Amino acid sequence: MSSFRKDEGSHALGQVRSEPSRNVVLNDNRNSYIRVGDGMYKLIAFDAYGTLFDVYSMGRLAEELFPGHGQALALMWRDRQIEYTRLVTMSDPNPNGSKHYLPFWELTIRSLRYVCKRMDLHLAPDYEKQLMDQYAKLTSFDDSLNVLKTIKEKGISTAILSNGSKEMLSTVVESNGLKPYLDKVVTIEDVRLFKTAPQAYELLLTSFSVKKEEILFVSSNAWDALAAKWYGFDVFWVNRFGHPFEEIGEKPNFEGNALSKVLDSIKTKTE
Repeated sequence: MSSFRKDEGSHALGQVRSEPSRNVVLNDNRNSYIRVGDGMYKLIAFDAYGTLFDVYSMGRLAEELFPGHGQALALMWRDRQIEYTRLVTMSDPNPNGSKHYLPFWELTIRSLRYVCKRMDLHLAPDYEKQLMDQYAKLTSFDDSLNVLKTIKEKGISTAILSNGSKEMLSTVVESNGLKPYLDKVVTIEDVRLFKTAPQAYELLLTSFSVKKEEILFVSSNAWDALAAKWYGFDVFWVNRFGHPFEEIGEKPNFEGNALSKVLDSIKTKTE
């Protein structure tokens, strides 16, 4: 198995080295490099927010609106947004969908309102509109388009699997020019259970004619990577900030400090 991790001997952000994974478990993980080398990944699926699109870029606009509070607001906003998705799903994990379900867009608005109240910041209607308009068209990371384009050129299917609602995903994908390089944009709206519910990850199997072992799931969120691994996918964790992985669950099959490092883990039969 191959693992791409930050080079501890270098402080350059872009440098990684290949080394044996710390997850030395004699199960199907040991075959992940063989599968990649044999070109057997048929689908590479990406989380959207935080992985392809920079959610923390909201901090710049937030700083303009609330000087001295922008970064804290952006961090707390994201944390509360994810917390609301967990509350909705865990409080009624019904296979037919949570009775508490609200679209991700609505949870994003409500989490923004909560955080502003928590921070004692006056969220004027115009400020809310500016922030939500910006969120609708988040900027993709610099390497997102090239990664998707390169994967498509290799004949591998691509998809987004996201908590986001269909409309907001359509807007952010098109505004960043990624639509031509995605076969499908899959949203949990169809099951009304947010990640990390197993039904969310199962959507990839019902949307594509592939098996679990033919999917590589890519996420920058450690909790998402962990849950996808538990579900049975091979996982690439985009660890941009050099954080430690969670202390429960299996380590991801691959790890890199930039989305572009996903390409280092992909080899096809023709190479």
